[in-house]
Amino acid sequence: MNSVNRIAMLSVHTCPLAVLGGKKTGGMNVYVRELSRELGRRGIKVDVYTRSQNPCIPHVNDTLGENARVIHIPCGPEIPLDPDEIYPHLPEFVRNVKTFASTEDIHYDLIYSHYWLSGLVAHELRADWAVPVAQMFHTLGMMKDRIVNEATERPVTLRAFNEADIMSWVDRIIAATPAERAQMLWLYRANRRTIEVVPPGVDTNRFRPIPSVAAKRELGLPVDQRMLLFVGRIEPLKAVDTIFQAMAILKQDAPHLLDNLCISIIGGDPDTNDEPEMVRLKELRDSLGLGDLVMFLGAKDQDTLNYYYAASEALIMPSDYESFGMVALEAMASGTPVIASETGGLAFLVRDNVTGFLVPVRDPQMLSEKIRLILEKPEERNRLGHDAHLIAQEYAWTHIADRLLAVFATIIPGHELTTSASPSA
Repeated sequence: MNSVNRIAMLSVHTCPLAVLGGKKTGGMNVYVRELSRELGRRGIKVDVYTRSQNPCIPHVNDTLGENARVIHIPCGPEIPLDPDEIYPHLPEFVRNVKTFASTEDIHYDLIYSHYWLSGLVAHELRADWAVPVAQMFHTLGMMKDRIVNEATERPVTLRAFNEADIMSWVDRIIAATPAERAQMLWLYRANRRTIEVVPPGVDTNRFRPIPSVAAKRELGLPVDQRMLLFVGRIEPLKAVDTIFQAMAILKQDAPHLLDNLCISIIGGDPDTNDEPEMVRLKELRDSLGLGDLVMFLGAKDQDTLNYYYAASEALIMPSDYESFGMVALEAMASGTPVIASETGGLAFLVRDNVTGFLVPVRDPQMLSEKIRLILEKPEERNRLGHDAHLIAQEYAWTHIADRLLAVFATIIPGHELTTSASPSA
């Protein structure tokens, strides 16, 4: 039984139904989609409001799952836009959300907003609807500003200013890790009493161990081929070039390990010349003599990803910064070890020498050593993968939803969110 009947989920700049690996699609899309489905299964009605980017797509989509739907709201031109380009159109988004809810006579018990643009919308809706707001940022502008030296000044400054403002009035902030909570306290002077740490979850039914041979056959790969995997957006922050530099070191130090090995890069559009980072990475691949080793595969859907994880020796995430690292969690649930930068959420999620390895940021030498260990010692790889799968079960969406609902219950006057699932400890 649920005392709370309906939640408004705000994901202004990106749709949870979008194919992953695009310019602005990633872990946040997965989070909003999977949490909405889990809450819907519990009988809570969830409306996800997102900006309409294509006039040919129906504005109301019921394919998300039971009791959950995606509502595409007109907000500026119906084409893909960067977040800073969406910002001036937010008043239109607010008006159209209010009109939709009023027309359908919908009354929400809670707003759960994602990313800073959604937080700004939530502030306006909160005043009109008189409901509490929980906010999750997914990444913090000040952290990215400190790390990405080439970031354009205006959007980052605008974003960081608004993030600080949102933290000053919101009823609850959901931080993905203790490190993110510390960053909010340190950089934004957020009120510590409003922050709760609840990590993202993973669909343990979709992401599960599959025998490597079966996964390779499903993907049409030779069963004797070994694979190292990267999954994510193609942008400088993801540091894919560090993988290439590490493989160049391995090619010189242990060339025999490259026999029957491929590096699969999932994300972006390999057939376009409009992505500067994709062009740069292709040029670097060729200059390092890795043309026969590296494959750019473009974006893949979630169902296909499970096979890639299962077919891989390891997932490599050499990012300069990750607030959490959903891809790492998916790989772990699939029984695949993760070699990741010791930064942000990855330092929290990946347990060194237990579920994979942590390496310093931008250290291709250390990365090459950990890759070599995985390739040379299959028993170590199997041990890490086994433990990664076990630990990932702690992040099943059923557990994470329990924790979130317990947090929501503390900010809804006169309501108690009880669910059919037992709260996790």
